[in-house]
Amino acid sequence: MHWMLGHTVGEAYEQLVRIAPATPLRSHGPRPVLRRCSVQLHEDRSALEAFATIATGPRVRAMAFRLERGGDQRWRCAAVELDGLGTAARPA
Repeated sequence: MHWMLGHTVGEAYEQLVRIAPATPLRSHGPRPVLRRCSVQLHEDRSALEAFATIATGPRVRAMAFRLERGGDQRWRCAAVELDGLGTAARPA
């Protein structure tokens, strides 16, 4: 997780921290397989949003994330969700 710190902005790192304990894509059975992926680039090319569906055996998971281009022209993760975990998964 710590290597992601320099590649995130805003609350994205905290979202990853909340998702990580569930080890959502780790499996002791079949390896995860990317089933579908789509990307939409914003008109001003400063951000993109992507989603993917990932199968692990019979289970299919949904993942979405947003990348934003900083002033240094590097892309950084600004938001991430997995099966509704992420922005919606805030501690009570």
